[in-house]
Amino acid sequence: MQNLTVLGSGVLGSQIALQAAFHGKSVVVYDISQEVLDQLPARWDYLTPLYVRDVEAATQETMSQAVARIRASADLADAVAEADLIIEAVPERLDIKQQTWATVGELAPERTIFATNSSTLLPSDMAESTGRPGRFLALHFANEIWRNNIGEVMGHAGTDQDAFDAVATFADEIGMVPIPVLKEQPGYLLNSLLVPWLSAAGQLLVRGVGDIDTIDKTWRLSTGAPLGPFQIFDVIGMMTPYALNKDSEDPDKRAFAELIKREYIDKGRLGRGAGGGFYDDVA
Repeated sequence: MQNLTVLGSGVLGSQIALQAAFHGKSVVVYDISQEVLDQLPARWDYLTPLYVRDVEAATQETMSQAVARIRASADLADAVAEADLIIEAVPERLDIKQQTWATVGELAPERTIFATNSSTLLPSDMAESTGRPGRFLALHFANEIWRNNIGEVMGHAGTDQDAFDAVATFADEIGMVPIPVLKEQPGYLLNSLLVPWLSAAGQLLVRGVGDIDTIDKTWRLSTGAPLGPFQIFDVIGMMTPYALNKDSEDPDKRAFAELIKREYIDKGRLGRGAGGGFYDDVA
């Protein structure tokens, strides 16, 4: 699959697009307005030195070549017209995703395979909206995908095996390690491990048990991990933990969401590469 369309130009969408283009794919990035898409050059400028720092084959020249393989479009029909694979990275709301896939299903070529990058929603919740559930599944990336290079491939009960295999092959072709998820599971493998750990850190903070620096230092020194939970929150970005916790029945989780919004989102601190988060912005 050579022609990729990415729906959504946010943090993960832009990373997926650049990673695929860096590995030779032709990429179209779609978003709802040209104004949003006009921010992409600044995103490439931010990501390029990180690739050069972290990826052996990345140079200014190879990164310029990768960016040249990416085209932006605010016209959905145009964006999906030649797609072999469409990866959706739109906001983490089921109604938005279902509506997006219903429209895409009417516009995309019959050969096209559909994949969602949803972190928390199940493919089976969206599959029927596409009009072609057999060619729909999830391909989930960890943030900073050029370094944390896994691609979790998770189908639903109706996913065709050839579509599953094709997406796993695509993940390998763009420099990811394909991780087959054998049974549909909210959070896949990665987030099923990660989210409870991050939630525990948020609870320790709002309960006043420890401050941000101390919680992170405790984890790093005790386990040898390079990052503590609040440093991981900065990589993920503030919007995801806010969305996941704001409507929780757990008062500690709601309090954590309120803290994130009040002290970080409302002050323009959306995470690493977007104004900083719990820590000041660093490359």
